[in-house]
Amino acid sequence: MNKIKLLLPLLLLLVINSFAQNKLTVTTKPKLMVGLVIDQMRWDYLYRYANRYTEKGFKLLLKKGYSFENTLIPFVPTVTAAGHTTIYTGAVPATNGIVGNNWYEKSISKGVYCTDDSTVHGVGNNDGQGKMSPRKLYSTSITDELKLSNNFKSKVIGIALKDRGAILPAGHSANAAYWYDDVAGKWITSNYYMDTLPSWVNKYNALDKVSTYMQQDWNTLYPINTYTQSTKDDNENEVDFGELKSHVFPYKLSTLKKKKYSDFKNTPYANTFSFDFAKQAIINENMGKGLETDFITLSISSTDYIGHSFGPNSIEIEDTYLRLDNDIANFIEFLDATIGVNKYTLFLTADHGAAHAVNFLKENKIASGSFSPASLEKELVKMLLDTFAVNPLLAEDNYQLYIDYELLDKKGIDPDKVNSLLIKMLKKQPFVLDAFENKKLNTIPLAEPMKTRFINGYNSLRSGDIQIVIKPGFSTYKKGTGHSVWNPYDAHIPLLFYGWGIPVGKTYREVYMTDIAPTIAALLQIQMPSGNVGKALVEITK
Repeated sequence: MNKIKLLLPLLLLLVINSFAQNKLTVTTKPKLMVGLVIDQMRWDYLYRYANRYTEKGFKLLLKKGYSFENTLIPFVPTVTAAGHTTIYTGAVPATNGIVGNNWYEKSISKGVYCTDDSTVHGVGNNDGQGKMSPRKLYSTSITDELKLSNNFKSKVIGIALKDRGAILPAGHSANAAYWYDDVAGKWITSNYYMDTLPSWVNKYNALDKVSTYMQQDWNTLYPINTYTQSTKDDNENEVDFGELKSHVFPYKLSTLKKKKYSDFKNTPYANTFSFDFAKQAIINENMGKGLETDFITLSISSTDYIGHSFGPNSIEIEDTYLRLDNDIANFIEFLDATIGVNKYTLFLTADHGAAHAVNFLKENKIASGSFSPASLEKELVKMLLDTFAVNPLLAEDNYQLYIDYELLDKKGIDPDKVNSLLIKMLKKQPFVLDAFENKKLNTIPLAEPMKTRFINGYNSLRSGDIQIVIKPGFSTYKKGTGHSVWNPYDAHIPLLFYGWGIPVGKTYREVYMTDIAPTIAALLQIQMPSGNVGKALVEITK
């Protein structure tokens, strides 16, 4: 009997301890979620320059985190606004409404930009760069759902040089979104979020760090002859750097005067600048210090600007990623010290990839070519006028044609005849693989995965009427590079998770950009976004 009396307190203690542990498991969440999107990062950059990455940047994420090696974008066009939106909504353009960076808005018969908003004004500047908001986004984002889950106690802040890279990830209900004014060289926002900039932002802007960075010039991080993963520095596949009228190292940034704040975006220092501002936001807004999980979305934009000018096989891109690796290592060290080791969850991905420069491909006997959308449109308009005596072509964007069906109806012209003639003409172009009416997508004999990706990218309210499918390797860029198509060079992106709740490992299972938001929802035990079509990645949510 005495033994039983002695055992009862011990059993009770074990039950209480077990309950406490189970309760801890259910309620524990990271103090901070960090979304890191590298604009225009091809998946192969993870390994192409790996022999010179540090152990604390990309390699740390690969070794101590979980990598989804076969992550694909399941829609077209693969562009910045659509990519960032899909990452954070789990929704494709068909459901989230962001069908490109720009499109023809049928409801107002006007071309629009993804985040422009005439009802707001800039805060921190006096020009049109501040007239931005997320109002064109149909669905909620995972950042919205986080705030909804706890009655808006979480802080959400979006940061990027590009307005669309800051605004769309942060969602509708963000505390703030900050982007770069490339006329004044400052971080700004709009009165959608606040009426005045916080004092810490004003103090940071007053430092004029851009001028300091631009005094450094841009030379290679290592001796230029060691950049063996790239073609020679002086080649005609690259665009000249701004006022310097040169595409070879070193870039004398210190000599730039008139457009130095704009040209700054085309340097790797702008990536460091973005990380630095994100650190200031975390510190000054006390992110990760409250009872609820906070969320910072950071998009690194200069990788895209540099990529467009120089292409994936350039020394400029190789140097940019070696420097970016150092920035990531420094940022992780900051998070460890400020938030705490294993107290935050970070994911790294990209909004899209990029094609190789067309002349670089030609030089290496790989099928490629360039074409001019303006010349194509001029040719199509002439044909329409010659045949029907009217021009019903409203716009061309995202490799889509917008047709004025009201005009055709008014003139008594059969729209099927117009569309048929346009498609016939398009298919004769040497750079066109196929062309079809978007409303007939379900009946078009189009190979997978192309068919699904075009369906996912089609929004009847905002997308064009005729879709043009470009042959692999073809681009509108004669120099540098572009992106926006379904092919792997544009659609295969990195996806790594690291930190709280993330096991170590990798998989080559095919997953999609749309799976990121529902995975975060599962990790945080909150609702997935309202337009979500993705699935939680079970490898890290078991």
